[in-house]
Amino acid sequence: MLHRAAALPRAFCVSALGLFAAPGVTAQQTAEPAVDRPLSVIDWLGTQDSLATAQPAPPTEPAVTSSGSIPAVTVEPLGKGRPRQIGLVPATVTGLPDTLWFGSDPDTLIKLIESLPDLNLPAAQSLLFTILLAEAKAPGGNATAGDGLALARVSKLLEAGALDPALSLIEQAGVTTSPAHFDLYMRISLLAGTEDRACALLGTAPHLSRDYGTRIFCDARASRWEDAALTFGAAQALNLMPEAKLALIDRFLHPDVFEDARPLPDPREMDPLSFRLFESIGEPKPTRMLPRPYAVADLRDLAGWKAQLEAAERLTRAGALPDNRLLGLYTDRDPAASGGVWDRVAALQRFETALETGSSEAIAKTLPRAWRAMRQAELEVPFATLFADRLAQIELTGTSARIARDMGLLSPAYETISTGTSDLLTQIARGETSGRRPDVPLAAAIFDAFKDAQAPARLISGAQNNRLGETVLKTLALLHEGARGDPGTLRDALTTLRALGLEDTARRAALQVLILERPT
Repeated sequence: MLHRAAALPRAFCVSALGLFAAPGVTAQQTAEPAVDRPLSVIDWLGTQDSLATAQPAPPTEPAVTSSGSIPAVTVEPLGKGRPRQIGLVPATVTGLPDTLWFGSDPDTLIKLIESLPDLNLPAAQSLLFTILLAEAKAPGGNATAGDGLALARVSKLLEAGALDPALSLIEQAGVTTSPAHFDLYMRISLLAGTEDRACALLGTAPHLSRDYGTRIFCDARASRWEDAALTFGAAQALNLMPEAKLALIDRFLHPDVFEDARPLPDPREMDPLSFRLFESIGEPKPTRMLPRPYAVADLRDLAGWKAQLEAAERLTRAGALPDNRLLGLYTDRDPAASGGVWDRVAALQRFETALETGSSEAIAKTLPRAWRAMRQAELEVPFATLFADRLAQIELTGTSARIARDMGLLSPAYETISTGTSDLLTQIARGETSGRRPDVPLAAAIFDAFKDAQAPARLISGAQNNRLGETVLKTLALLHEGARGDPGTLRDALTTLRALGLEDTARRAALQVLILERPT
């Protein structure tokens, strides 16, 4: 049974996909550098590639018509026009076609995205970020369908705590497309601390939001106090908002009146506006028990170091923070106490110091403790990504050698790990299994997936009919269930990934199941 917390990773912009490390697809071609770069995703997608600027071919003959007849004109209703592609990562990076969603029913796609749980495996999270951020056409080329799907994609990124890519994607989709687009944009902006831009937009187009709290907040931020007071008075008189929200806004608008008042009780359900209002009146709420997106607020210098560390660990587990950002916080200063996160900080700092010396003896003493600490925090993959390459240059023996090997197999360079043996882990790293089939059910399922098992026809047929994105989402759901202890489902998920050409994701997912779930 999988013991991992409901969220595991890699890095966005996206290492998650390799934007932390590398995207979970095989054929990722790197385009030549160009002047105009596409929007970057998260650092963990780890790509600096850009699309080359297309240059028109020189004409081979003068643009002169050969007849005086009227050319054929294609007429198409504006409502069914062909929308632009929506996505932050080009096909040259993801390896995915722009018809990713084209043949699918938009409602089916939205339900699949919304129903996906927090994925346990970093490889699965990386692939999810890849398809959410990939440049792709709308289902059926329908603009309206594309708008609904864009909202679902952005909402999933927000749920993971990947605020920067979510903000970029909703801006690209068009924040003025509908009130739903703007409301999502405002929620992300409030959590990311960029609400001034959203409020400025609302000031020029008040029809974009029907939320009275948002209108009052933005009017107050813009020093339109009379408008804010008028809207608040109307909302209060007509009971247009819950009493708890009215009380909070009242303190926000009239801080002097409530200077000596007792703190307000915590709301039953926090929302981004209430979170910022509590902060504005001097009653900031801890984010530890709040949904993951709120943890981003603790990455600011306003928060204490411990809060920053805990938030960074939480977001890195979900693939929403680059591995290097976590390392920077771990090594920022000396631990202030012991226990919990402080023990992890101390263990990692001692290991990094030992690694700098290049001493096998020093590394052998510090690596096991650092590895245990990272396992406790479920950060083995980010730890391996950061240190496996350097560790591979050191000759180690015993326990330290085994840990170094596991780290190498969990890192993006897993194919280059040479162990001198041909056990199941090595075979998976090379993409082919042989010899005796393991007795352990999950290991046997992985063995079969890399030997001769066939992908389910029901999934492959969807990919063959322009429903690749839908197939990948279904496969991710299968991979999640399989990794939790269902051998047959795990085999089907891995064989489907391989059949779709997502070999890197299949291998990394299999290695993670075998290594991360192995007893300590």
